[in-house]
Amino acid sequence: MGSLSLSDYEAVKIPVPWGYISGRWYGNRKERPILAIHGWLDNLGTFDRLIPLLPDYIGVLCIDLPGHGRSSHLQPGMFYNVYEYVFIIPLVMKEYGWSKVSLIGHSLGGVLSFIYASLAPRTVDMIISLDILLPLRNNIDYMVLSIEKQLVDVERQKLGNFSEPPSYTPIELGKVLAKGSFNSVSPDLAKHLIHRQVTKSKLYPERLYFSRDIRVKYYHNIDIDQDLGAEMARRIRKKPYLIIKGSLSPYLTSRCNEAISILAEDNPHFEFYEVKNGTHHLHLHAAEECAGYIVPFIQHHRPPALTSWTLTGKEDSRSLRNRKGFFAWTKKNRSKL
Repeated sequence: MGSLSLSDYEAVKIPVPWGYISGRWYGNRKERPILAIHGWLDNLGTFDRLIPLLPDYIGVLCIDLPGHGRSSHLQPGMFYNVYEYVFIIPLVMKEYGWSKVSLIGHSLGGVLSFIYASLAPRTVDMIISLDILLPLRNNIDYMVLSIEKQLVDVERQKLGNFSEPPSYTPIELGKVLAKGSFNSVSPDLAKHLIHRQVTKSKLYPERLYFSRDIRVKYYHNIDIDQDLGAEMARRIRKKPYLIIKGSLSPYLTSRCNEAISILAEDNPHFEFYEVKNGTHHLHLHAAEECAGYIVPFIQHHRPPALTSWTLTGKEDSRSLRNRKGFFAWTKKNRSKL
């Protein structure tokens, strides 16, 4: 059994009411793939280092969320919010006629996966969440800034005052992206997130600027408190769920503990691992370690068609690995529950 090739993909454009969702379908295109969803301000390039480490019998459909990467921007006067992003999942399912979906999401993509799975649990058969479960709590200052920026953009659109955004050299782009990610993405790995979201400047031909919709920077988040998160987790219970946390990342806080405990309770299909020295973009800088957890999880819950191989001898070790992962999380977090 080999691994996927980053060059073996079909570029797709999924029609939506405001335009299209752009994506790349890697690997097996004869069977339902795993749907991969990136994080806020990123694009499908976020999975560039992980894709070549996944088993080649499976397909992975990576998409750019609206306003990100090469997907269509929303029409003038519209604003981005979590509900519209969640709606992308059933739109993709409808386009391809899927009755079920397997999800892998990083950051915002992981939040969308959790929300959708709680709303339509019978349609989800597997979830892989990279360094997230519940979104960070809304900050009032951010909410005020978001409204102000949206109003400024409305006026710009009304006046037709669209000036070219700041442009950068390729080297500067990597540094800007690294700074914007709070150094979660190093400048040398920034290329994976840059190649789908830059446009050549018309004013300065040697420079590039970010082509994502500026409005996505101030999208409307959803505030999921601990009680709501717990109730949502109860609707997902006993679903195959893999969570991988970066030890240096602040995105899986103690307020997620109750929801995680509910997902894990009496669930042999729940797994939780922590990547030492892992940042929020752990799937980029620690792709090999992440794949060490993801590949067996996929093989167990989305195995290849049974032909000459067998699960004999694998079930026991798999169950033991599940228990070790959960026990490690429980031991670390028992005092917080």
